[in-house]
Amino acid sequence: MTLRGADRALLVVAAVAIAIAAADTYVVVLALPEMSAAAGIEAIDLQRAAPIISGFLLGYVAMLPLIGRVADLEGRIPVLVLSLAVFAVGSGVTALAYDLPGMVAGRFLQGVGGGGLVPATMALVADLYPVHRRGLPLGLVSAVQELGSVVGPVLGAAVLAVATWRGIFALNLAAGVVLLLATQRLARRSAAVEAGAASGEVSPADPALAPRRHLDVVSVMLAVLVTVAGALTALQPSGLVRHVVWGELFAPYVGEDRWLSPVGLLAVLGLVALLAWSLLAPAPLLDLRRWGRALVAADLPGALLLAVALGGVILAFGTGDPEIQVFSDHGHWYLLGSAVAVVWLVVHLRRSERPLIPRGALASRGAWGGLLVSLFVGAALIAAVVALPIFARTTIYPDSQLLASLVLVRLLVALPVGAVLGGLLLRRVPAGAVAGAGMAAAAVGFVVMARWDATALEGWSANVPLLLTGLGFGLALAPVNAVVLAATDDEVHGLASAMVVVARMVGMLVGISALTSIGLRAFYAERDSLPPIGEVCGRRGTCGEYNDLLRDAALTQEQVVFAGAAGCAAVAALLALALFRGTDTRGVRRPGLLVG
Repeated sequence: MTLRGADRALLVVAAVAIAIAAADTYVVVLALPEMSAAAGIEAIDLQRAAPIISGFLLGYVAMLPLIGRVADLEGRIPVLVLSLAVFAVGSGVTALAYDLPGMVAGRFLQGVGGGGLVPATMALVADLYPVHRRGLPLGLVSAVQELGSVVGPVLGAAVLAVATWRGIFALNLAAGVVLLLATQRLARRSAAVEAGAASGEVSPADPALAPRRHLDVVSVMLAVLVTVAGALTALQPSGLVRHVVWGELFAPYVGEDRWLSPVGLLAVLGLVALLAWSLLAPAPLLDLRRWGRALVAADLPGALLLAVALGGVILAFGTGDPEIQVFSDHGHWYLLGSAVAVVWLVVHLRRSERPLIPRGALASRGAWGGLLVSLFVGAALIAAVVALPIFARTTIYPDSQLLASLVLVRLLVALPVGAVLGGLLLRRVPAGAVAGAGMAAAAVGFVVMARWDATALEGWSANVPLLLTGLGFGLALAPVNAVVLAATDDEVHGLASAMVVVARMVGMLVGISALTSIGLRAFYAERDSLPPIGEVCGRRGTCGEYNDLLRDAALTQEQVVFAGAAGCAAVAALLALALFRGTDTRGVRRPGLLVG
């Protein structure tokens, strides 16, 4: 395998990992009722399980800037490997969780690991390809990521048909481990070929001569101990628990906490020993000293302030019920905390010698313009993700949340096609024109959706605006990333790629809140204008005619959301046309260096 081939394979593995993380975002929605029941949450209180979803978002978004900056300082490949490891551990924790805190902790780790894959992979594309050749690989990576969003619900439904919700996360764990091993192997091959090409001592055809790191047996043994003891503690196998002899190992010394049992304490002490060894050993499997230095160099205090600011936004907008609420119950307090963290962050960035966001790193028009476009793309995209299933459930699938959610797949299936097409067009067409045309197409699709009635989804013609909208969103993905990477220095590509994702996610959260607020007002106005039920149904108390009027009033809310999404998409198109001018994504620029 040549150097180019090894790096391409590494990029493919990273893209597949991103797809799995993206699929996991949608899969959990299907598994949420079963997970809630396992955590002791009744179906009527399903909203209490919202932290299972918001925990993933918190890890995914809030830690992205820090991970992106670390990728700039430590290299893309080490961050890819660590992110895969964290994702796998999070999947394992979630699969074994038996209560809500355990599920939220596991989902948070999954979010951190899954989110870290994105900036490292995008920056890796910039390292491996010059400016004029980045469009297609960026489009392919985006396409694979969006394909994960399409496959996710289908895969989740298939797993749930033959196994419990734990099977989903067990599958994630297995996939994470396989991808982790593949990444390490391909990274060694790439390093061997690169070193051989430089020295002439190793043939590119013999990449297996890459130096292998000595296996840290102590770390492996402690990790196995923690895994086995932790799994036994969490699962409480009935055969062992009821055994006359082995059952004593599962009896808590004090109270009823299972982690205070002999096997539980063994897992806890093993974890403490593993962390101590990773911190003090000369060459541990997980070098905590190295990563600690990297976090300090990346401006950990600034990253924590930004995480608090982003976390407040996520908790305010991401934990409410989008059908009936704009904010969560404590949303205003979360936003107040975010505002304080933002002010503190600005002061810190001005005073810090090595700030999280280096001065001038995002100062060019292409850089901040790409973030602004990404913000409005997210605001428009979330309208489809949330409003389409609600519209379908209100009209043709009132008794099936699954079938209503699968209507969204009709839109998402066109996203990967648009992403690849957008990457191809970047070689010949300016990025602003590609992104602008894509978002204009999405706006047209939303305008059509805003005129749908209760029977719209029954005909095949409804697929036209759905496919057009999905294709439009896909077209915009590669140009936005390409512009931001072209407008920033090689040394901050990880951070810049992370900020693109952060901007889109913030746009999603704020966008759905604003659009829901407007839609609810339209619904209340429409409902209040209905005639009294007695005038419609007479003495019957209720009737189908009045129910149809209520349904149409409910549809008004989603129609207004679609109209608002059309406005957001149109704004994104205009901003792309205006702000992407002057950033050349088709010119020749010195390719970045593969770090790490």
